[in-house]
Amino acid sequence: MTCLEMDLTGAKVLQPDGVVQDASLSIADGQIVDTPVGRTVDLSGFLVLPGIVDLHGDGFERHVAPRRGAMKQMNEGIMAAEAELAANGVTTGVMAQFWSWEGGVRGPDFAAQILTAIAAVKGQVVTDLRAQLRFETHLLDDYAALPGKLRDWDVSYLVFNDHLPHDRLAEGRKPPRLTGQALKAGRNPERHFEMLLDLHSRGPALPAALDTLCETLTAQGVRLGSHDDQSATDRALWRDRGVRISEFPETQDAAEAARDAGDAIIMGAPNLVRGGSHKGNASAIDLVAMGLCDALASDYHYPSLRRAALMLAQTGLLDLGAAWQLISDGPARILGLTDRGRLTPGLRADLVILDQTSHRVAATLSGGRVSYMTGDIAARLLNVRA
Repeated sequence: MTCLEMDLTGAKVLQPDGVVQDASLSIADGQIVDTPVGRTVDLSGFLVLPGIVDLHGDGFERHVAPRRGAMKQMNEGIMAAEAELAANGVTTGVMAQFWSWEGGVRGPDFAAQILTAIAAVKGQVVTDLRAQLRFETHLLDDYAALPGKLRDWDVSYLVFNDHLPHDRLAEGRKPPRLTGQALKAGRNPERHFEMLLDLHSRGPALPAALDTLCETLTAQGVRLGSHDDQSATDRALWRDRGVRISEFPETQDAAEAARDAGDAIIMGAPNLVRGGSHKGNASAIDLVAMGLCDALASDYHYPSLRRAALMLAQTGLLDLGAAWQLISDGPARILGLTDRGRLTPGLRADLVILDQTSHRVAATLSGGRVSYMTGDIAARLLNVRA
């Protein structure tokens, strides 16, 4: 597919050193280049920033499963989600899909359809789409086949979850909203409760099984993360298994333990934009202020990435360079993607162009190809001057 070749002039550009200044930026053959190509586009009044790297987002669910039973056109749903990612400045999007006992859109059957669809449409879209599997730890029967499935679907990022209500199950009590949850998963409530009790009972076998699974996946090159670490002890247990990404730690202690050991810390952008966790967990703003955050993720709301970075800069908590790094270079480094995240010659031409006044996304380019563009920018790009 054709990549644009042009010199962007007149804009304020975020430099690799974090400084925003008037500068030109040239792109050719899908990369940022250090020599002008002789085709000029005037971007006066705009900001040019590195493309956003979203390393955990499940906002695509509304596209692939808009209502119960309407889950037939997975490929088209993924492509619709890609359009939303692009409209929000995302150039690399990691789609986080559950593999859970919860069933429905979180069940293994649905996950297989989604991961197959992501792999199928990669070559048809501009945004670099990737998949993350959110795997429920107590599904021991799935451990043996999991590495092969990840290889087949080209999934190189897995995060461990445990959403079982252990306190209630340990007492033999039914968890709240069990009936609704069971029906949503297509199960009889009593059978659903029996399944939860059975999964809970497998706890003693879990540590050894996880040790083996993590060793296998690490050898396969899969990046591993833990979700919702609650304590320093939790983080240490996962780290000992080679799980070096702490995704949405629930407490400051867990985040501090991750930082002390050099583990990567990811927080949710909606948490930051809202001013705190909707569940009462650690505040993303507080952790960012304390230097306990390496990257922000969209979680369930794609627009929050851009809004979070801009909010950090506007409040003075960070300068724009440091704030934007949390949604570009920071997540790229965690994913091991050294070819993006900064506007440096030789790297991918992944960039987002914002209106300098409103900060709305005017255009998004991924690998030098346009994935999103509004009217004013379109007029300028179509009026390229040689």
